[in-house]
Amino acid sequence: MHLRRDIFQAIADPTRRAIILLIASQSMSAGAIASNFDTARPTVSKHLKILIECELLKQEQNGREIYYHLNPVKIKEIADFIEPFRKMWDDRLNKLETVMKKYKQKNRKISYGTENKN
Repeated sequence: MHLRRDIFQAIADPTRRAIILLIASQSMSAGAIASNFDTARPTVSKHLKILIECELLKQEQNGREIYYHLNPVKIKEIADFIEPFRKMWDDRLNKLETVMKKYKQKNRKISYGTENKN
């Protein structure tokens, strides 16, 4: 029985996130990916296997080498899931910024009023 891996469990691991960032701009072989980490190559291979199983990465044979590249469809799934939360936090931070600006303006008026009385 093959269990389908969860994307969010896969990206919860910092090494796997680093692999995703590493190959975001270009396809790389397992050896090239492994050379960027202090762990053993079999450990990196396990991470690659997990990323393949949850379809975040795709493999492409090029001669004797297998190259790994991002699957933009799955990356978009993550982005689509996160988007409503990003918007919610942007709205909250914008409201906080507005409150802080009003607070600073109010304090300036109070301090200017105090300075004029001295």
